Amino acid sequence: MDGKMLARLGAVMFVAIAITATVIELTRKDDAPASPPADIVQPDHDPLREGQRRCQQLGQKAAEDADCLRVWAETRDRFLRRTPAPAAPAANDGR
Repeated sequence: MDGKMLARLGAVMFVAIAITATVIELTRKDDAPASPPADIVQPDHDPLREGQRRCQQLGQKAAEDADCLRVWAETRDRFLRRTPAPAAPAANDGR
């Protein structure tokens, strides 16, 4: 068998396998669509969301706004599922 014949045979086999895989995939029955997770609850009133909207409307000034910095930190912690860092204890001079 020469090289050309071997290459043609390989190409035909590849096409046959590709067609077979396509037919199998198209005839598979899809599972029922998964329902959204039940543990995600969207509250009617979310103060964090309202703070995000307010900061969005402030635009560039939001970078200097203390409330926006707090909202962004809380958003980041919620997204990363981190617990907020405990507040630093007040300095005690020992008096």
